[in-house]
Amino acid sequence: MSPEPRIPTPLGEGVSTKSPNEIGVDVGRASLVALSTGEKIANPKGFKAKYSQLRRSQKAWSRKQKESNNRYKARLKLAKVHQEIVDAIEDFLHKLTTRLVRENQTIALEDWAVKNRVKNRKRALSISDASWGELVKQLEYKCDWYDRTLIKIDRWFPISQRGFDCGHIVEKLPLNIREWDCPKCRTHHDRDVNTALNILAAGLAVSVCGAKVRPNRVSLKGCCEIPVSGQKQKPK
Repeated sequence: MSPEPRIPTPLGEGVSTKSPNEIGVDVGRASLVALSTGEKIANPKGFKAKYSQLRRSQKAWSRKQKESNNRYKARLKLAKVHQEIVDAIEDFLHKLTTRLVRENQTIALEDWAVKNRVKNRKRALSISDASWGELVKQLEYKCDWYDRTLIKIDRWFPISQRGFDCGHIVEKLPLNIREWDCPKCRTHHDRDVNTALNILAAGLAVSVCGAKVRPNRVSLKGCCEIPVSGQKQKPK
């Protein structure tokens, strides 16, 4: 009798089903994700790369006579460009999310409302191009497949304004400031990496003791305490 075929594990042959690594993920526009390890992954901007070609195809289609054979051909070319954009974005996201899930047992990220953020006309295109919603959706079902833990922290937690080293919270931190020095401990922070570190710390607190992370409040359950209050001061 021939031996029964081996069924590979979801993570592939030779890959452990458990990982000791934990990571915080900050999602943005310039850098698609910033990791608590200090790594930044650039946004491929799949829509922007094909924008000129898409615009030409759209114009060519609209100028063709309705119900003509040329209009039908132009519609196929336009649909092909749309499909290339979708395929490029999904391929990049699948590779990224699979890597994150394979390498880390616990993944923490912010529970943001994408629908509310795209209401800003100045940022709607770049946010949609980054496909934040698709990124989160893939992380959710892949963590479920691979028995990983995905933690979402409260969107109101001051992850950007709070210095990871000392917990000091600055009053204002405009989006154009990408690096800043903590006025309390003088530590130099990269905005995105500092945010990812705060996301990981808050996510682990939620995972360990079920604390609800909210700004200007300390939540306790068991032995866990999340210091989120502190003296506020504008960055220099």
